[in-house]
Amino acid sequence: MNTEHFGRHRRKIMPANLPLHPGDAAGYEALAAYATEKATTLNRHVLGYGALAESEWAALDLSAPDLEVIRAYRLARIRGQLARFGLSAAILCDPLNVRYATDATNMQVWSTHNAVRYAFVALDGPVVAFDFHNCEHLSAHNHLVTETRHGVPWFYFESGPRSKELANRWADELAELVRAHGGGNHRIALDKARREGVAALEGHGITIHDGEEVMELARAIKCPDEIKAMRRSIAACEATMYEMEAALQPGMTEWDLWSLLHAGNIRRGGEWIETHLLASGPRTNPWFQEASARVIGAGELVAFDTDLVGPYGMCCDISRTWLCGDGNPTNEQRALYQMAVEQIEANIEMLAPGRSFRDLSHTATSLPEDYLANRYSVLFHGVGLCDEYPAVPYPADWAAGGYDGVLEPGMVVCVESYVGRHGGHEGVKLEEQLLITETGYERLSTYPYDARLLGRSI
Repeated sequence: MNTEHFGRHRRKIMPANLPLHPGDAAGYEALAAYATEKATTLNRHVLGYGALAESEWAALDLSAPDLEVIRAYRLARIRGQLARFGLSAAILCDPLNVRYATDATNMQVWSTHNAVRYAFVALDGPVVAFDFHNCEHLSAHNHLVTETRHGVPWFYFESGPRSKELANRWADELAELVRAHGGGNHRIALDKARREGVAALEGHGITIHDGEEVMELARAIKCPDEIKAMRRSIAACEATMYEMEAALQPGMTEWDLWSLLHAGNIRRGGEWIETHLLASGPRTNPWFQEASARVIGAGELVAFDTDLVGPYGMCCDISRTWLCGDGNPTNEQRALYQMAVEQIEANIEMLAPGRSFRDLSHTATSLPEDYLANRYSVLFHGVGLCDEYPAVPYPADWAAGGYDGVLEPGMVVCVESYVGRHGGHEGVKLEEQLLITETGYERLSTYPYDARLLGRSI
C-alpha cells in the first residue's frame, strides 16, 4: 500500500513566522492562500503549550513527542484495521476519531452533538477532512491530510426539514470518494451516523461495517510518541491536582475546588473534562454524584475523578480522595481508604501482556459483600484520547456485558476502585493509569496517596 503521493507537500512550519501579505490588490486565490498559511502558522497545535507547561515538563525531564510520527502511526493503525476487516475506507464522524485520523480540532465538545466535522480515510488513497463553514484552514498543519472540504451540515439544527435532502448530498459526495479510491470494494467502516445517512450510503450500494470496532481496536495500541504525549498530559493534570490539594480548605464549595481542575488544565493547554465528578462528605456515597454548591466541611472526605482531556488531546483519568482540614481521619475513613488502596494495588499486579480480560475480571481482588452493591462499573478500562477499549467489569457483571480479549504491549489501562459500604456515610474513589509493557506494566500516574488516610506514605 503506497500512500506517499497522497500527502501534501511537506514543509517546515515556523510558529509565529508569519507569511508576507500579498498586497491589498491581490486576487481572491492569493488572499485565500495567504489566510491559510497565516492560520497554519498560528494553529494551536503548531504554537505549542506555553511557558508554564513546558517548564514543568522540563523539570520532570519529559521529552516532547514527535507529532508527525504520531500522525503517521495513527493513519497506519486505521489502515491496518481496514485491511484486517476487508474494508476499502472509513467514514469517521465521532470527533475523537476525526482527531485521531487528522490531528485537527474544531469545537470538539460542540461537534459531539452537531455532526458537521467528519473524515474520509481510504485504505489506499487520500485522507479527506470535512470541516465547519470556512474552517478548512484548521487541518492545513497536517501534511497527511490530502484535502479539506466544507462539510455538509445535515443535522436538524442546520438543515431543519431538509435533513434528508442534505443527508443524500452528504452520502453522494462520500460515495463518490469510495468509488474513486475503493478499488471496486464498496465495504466501508462508519462509526456514527443517523439513519438517514446510513440509508443514503446503502442506496449507493455501499456495505457498512461497524466503524466503532475498527477505531477502538486501532486506538488501543499506542506508539512510544503517543506515550510521551500522555506522560505530559498526566504531568499537567497532576500539577493541577497539587494546586487543588493546596487550596482545599473547609468552607469552600465543591465547585470552588473543581473549578481549579478546569483552570489548571486550560492554563497548560488542555482541552476539556469529560465528567463532573467531585463530591464531599455524605455525597461521596453513593458515587457518581456531580460537583455541587455544597460547602466542604473539616474532616470530610473529598473524592474526585479527573476524566481530563489534557495537552495533545490525551486523557489523564485518575482518581484521588483527600481529607479536608488539618485533623486526623476517623477509623472508618482510614478503613475505607486502606481497602481501596489494597484492592487497586493488588489488581495492578495482575497486569501483564497476554492476560485475558476474563481472567482479569474473575481473579481480580474484589470487595466484601456489603460493599459490592456500590461497586464501580469496571475493574479495568483502556484510555487514550478518552476512556477506550477494553472495559473489564466485575464478575457479577460479566454475563450482562463482559467480553474477552488480551492485554497487549502499548495498551494504556486504568485500574479502578470505589469503596463505599451499602447505605454507608462516605466512600473512597481511587484510580491509577498504567502502560502495558513487553514484560509487565509501568505506572504512568505518580500522584501520591493520602498519607493521613493510608496511615503511612506510599
